[in-house]
Amino acid sequence: MVNVLESEMRQTGSDRVVSYFKERILKGDLKVGDRVMSERELALHLDVGRPLLREVMKSLVMLGFLNVRQGSGTFIAKADIRVLSDFFTFCLSQEQDVLEDVMQARMAIECQAIRLACERANEADLARIGQWLGTLIDTLNDPEAGGRADFMFHQSIVAASHSRALTTLYGAMAELLQRSHVQRRVTTYKNPEIVKVLVDAHREVFLSIVARDPDQADRRLRDHFAIGDDLRRRSLIETYRGTATPQIN
Repeated sequence: MVNVLESEMRQTGSDRVVSYFKERILKGDLKVGDRVMSERELALHLDVGRPLLREVMKSLVMLGFLNVRQGSGTFIAKADIRVLSDFFTFCLSQEQDVLEDVMQARMAIECQAIRLACERANEADLARIGQWLGTLIDTLNDPEAGGRADFMFHQSIVAASHSRALTTLYGAMAELLQRSHVQRRVTTYKNPEIVKVLVDAHREVFLSIVARDPDQADRRLRDHFAIGDDLRRRSLIETYRGTATPQIN
């Protein structure tokens, strides 16, 4: 019973420490580069023990939210999206059928991002998307390089939205998304029909952004997702039918 109570008290103290930073950052009381009060002062302010505070602070440092400068103190750090991506990947990788869920989230983000890209994309953005389209076409027979080019094409569209929230969310899923692109290429790159649809669909998506037509861009992207899923399923069926054909002696 004592152990349970101690655990609950410890959790409550940990929550207070995390909430302290979260609330003050959201309110603007603490900004990137601001110095945090000393360990002794913060422990008294939050009514938590210094060992617990030190443990939570170390976790926040590891997550990239705080930065310790020897001899100067602890400061609010600018969060590193790579840390968020690693954390997100680690959490989702423990779930079953995670890639299907990630694909649904990807579609929601990209469909909004492409609308914003039609309005906000500059010449550099368009050049980057076009460059990855060219790389995608040049690597049709290479699942690894082609999958990465496919991912970068779509990531460049999200970046062209100039929406920090969308790019952050998309970046958090980047590793899982890139893996899914490569995996899908492995199952489809030998199918000429899928390869042709792949190229045509990406080209139409790009041209709709260049034309700055958000409705058409949204429609082209959704069609791309729907047709791609259908062709990939057909490719998998054909693959397993081929490998499962019994031999007659």
